[in-house]
Amino acid sequence: MDNMGKVDYWVEIAAYDLSIAKELLKINRFLYVGFMCHQAIEKIFKAMFVIKFPAETPPYTHDLLKLAKVTSLYETMSTEQRSIIRTLAPLNIEARYPSMKNDLSSSLNKERCDSIYKQTEGLFQWIKAQL
Repeated sequence: MDNMGKVDYWVEIAAYDLSIAKELLKINRFLYVGFMCHQAIEKIFKAMFVIKFPAETPPYTHDLLKLAKVTSLYETMSTEQRSIIRTLAPLNIEARYPSMKNDLSSSLNKERCDSIYKQTEGLFQWIKAQL
């Protein structure tokens, strides 16, 4: 697969994950809305990584802050964009472990997840425009 094929791959699966988050929001599956929003941003960062470092494989990490910094996007992000990264960061890992699911689930509701989704969608579009 050529470099643009790799970028397209990451963008397509990131967009798919974001669309899944939107559908989960509609059916009130709040725990996984955050998880899929995290996945969408992680994958769009990996698309940027492929553009910046075409000879390298994106890092095997879920750390959004690390991905933002390694792609040099962090320096150009607004305070609000950095804030959504901090919001999304624990939603990936904590959604996977039973001991953390209850605590996380109790902090998520329709209003919070709607906000998370909208902020994620905005960040996604901004990163995509940087590609």
